[in-house]
Amino acid sequence: MAFVLGCEKVSLEYPTTRVFEGLSLGVEDGDRIGIVGRNGHGKSTLLGVLAGLVPPDDGRVLRNGTVSVGVLGQSDALDDADTVQRAVVGDAPEYEWAGNARVRDIIDGLLGGIAWDAPVGTLSGGQRRRVDLARLLVGQWDVLMLDEPTNHLDVRAITWLAEHLKRRWRPGAGVLLVVTHDRWFLDEVCTRMWEVHDRTVDPFEGGYSAYILQRVERQRLAALAEQKRQNALRRELAWLSRGARARATKPKFHVAAAQALIADVPPLRDELELKRMAMARLGKQVVDLVDVTVEFDGRPVLDHVDWIIGPGDRYGIVGANGVGKTTLLRVIQGLQKPTRGRVKIGQTVRFAVLSQHLDNLAAFGDDRVRQVIGRYNARVMLDGKEMTPAQLLERLEFGAADLNEPVSSLSGGQKRRLALMLILLDEPNVLILDEPGNDLDTDMLAALEGLLDTWPGTLLLVTHDRSLMERVTDHQFALIDGRLRHLPRGIDEYLELTGTADKGAAGQGGGAGATARGAAQDAGAGGTARAGAGASAAEGVGSTTASAPGPSAIGKPALSGGQQRELRKAMASTEKRMATLKGKIEAKQAEMAAADPSDYVALTALQDEIAAFQAQVDELELAWLDAAEALEG
Repeated sequence: MAFVLGCEKVSLEYPTTRVFEGLSLGVEDGDRIGIVGRNGHGKSTLLGVLAGLVPPDDGRVLRNGTVSVGVLGQSDALDDADTVQRAVVGDAPEYEWAGNARVRDIIDGLLGGIAWDAPVGTLSGGQRRRVDLARLLVGQWDVLMLDEPTNHLDVRAITWLAEHLKRRWRPGAGVLLVVTHDRWFLDEVCTRMWEVHDRTVDPFEGGYSAYILQRVERQRLAALAEQKRQNALRRELAWLSRGARARATKPKFHVAAAQALIADVPPLRDELELKRMAMARLGKQVVDLVDVTVEFDGRPVLDHVDWIIGPGDRYGIVGANGVGKTTLLRVIQGLQKPTRGRVKIGQTVRFAVLSQHLDNLAAFGDDRVRQVIGRYNARVMLDGKEMTPAQLLERLEFGAADLNEPVSSLSGGQKRRLALMLILLDEPNVLILDEPGNDLDTDMLAALEGLLDTWPGTLLLVTHDRSLMERVTDHQFALIDGRLRHLPRGIDEYLELTGTADKGAAGQGGGAGATARGAAQDAGAGGTARAGAGASAAEGVGSTTASAPGPSAIGKPALSGGQQRELRKAMASTEKRMATLKGKIEAKQAEMAAADPSDYVALTALQDEIAAFQAQVDELELAWLDAAEALEG
């Protein structure tokens, strides 16, 4: 692999903190690296150093002189006076970009619904982010450095971005460095991980799942003093190993090792106990929506929605930006009166909302954290225990020094944690979370998940972070064309449904994507309108009684009974062979223990035999995983 860029003995210090000390890293062609770490430990700074935007105090940054580097920062440098078209494709003539399939795909994937001639200064923050990302991806780069690229993207756009990055370069070419808290995205795109902490960077092979396993194992062997931190990570691993993603894809670590690590991990949630406690606080009725329709200017946003939300229910709501999720939440709280239908709210219901804009912190201004929590004497029940505000702060990883910080000067992640804590101290019994994972690093997301696992009430979650969605909710629902649809197979089913609808609507719409398609046809690029298919697909998706797509809908034929029996037989045979080989390994290890420690020749021969047996075990494990994956379909 050819060296592309890196750094050698780099040190960097700001007035109040030392960020890196003696840091040396190398990036090779074909690397796809995810960068994780706690907020404030230097992830964005690391990208800036490698991009040449942040000069180090000591050491040097190395780069192959021929490589081009594209950077997506957390803020953009777009010109407010430019149109969307000029910001994305510059002054290139229309026939050039409209005739380029890659550029059209980027425009369709990111800019649907944004007018091609709209001034950048009139766009929302999320729309500006999409335009800036499209601008970067349109260019030809050997290295892409992306800082929180999934911010402001919905689930479909995040999925599109992951697929684009996976096929952007040929295998073994191009470099991707990405900072994100989206764990699904990291697992989907990255083949290596860097953990930034304590002025250094630790590398890990594999995606986020493999990183979690290796990190837990290192800590388990290295320091018993880190037991509390290790348990949190083991719970995360338990979800990754038991959840839908681990069953549907081939993990990059050994099944036996993962099972050993999570063998003593309890279930993530005691659902029956949580429901019992929720009913004690809520009664039997929480919120019932009966044939609810909400219209704005004659256009239905919610269309004949029926939904019963009960005590202890944990529901996730997914949908594209602007589809009506906020309206649905307002209807549930009684803040938005439906055009037709009824909303029944239980008499004992107490709502609490964590909004994207953290509205509940606005009143505190420059008050210090210590002063804010001093106003609360309440204790909250979590995990069967009473917790004081101070204990809850500690669980949300606020240090002693943070208590003296003014609320206005806290980081985005700290503000979100404080806002959540204050909501819990008000003891609501229906908790509505709107993008609670924004500004949180992966460690803090795991802590948040652990906190929500023990919260005894009804939970409604809106987020584009599919890992968080599937981790803390028991059922997911999609808002599509004003109708609410249950997703028994989770986010994957939502993507299948909306993918069908998108294909049908490819010839319609008036945003940048439609402009690109029309221009492509004018340029002779072969675009094809499919309005008829879109109409029929939209009807099927919009119906709350429409059946879920079967195997044929995702292009994979079902296995026959005979094929399933053959796969099971192969798996059973493979397990027996692995057991035999592991017995041989144990025998050789016992032989080594009894051997003369000074006989290096004999010890080396025994070690070689053990290594050969282990290599066979590894191959058999991969074969077993392939068979299991084929059997699950």
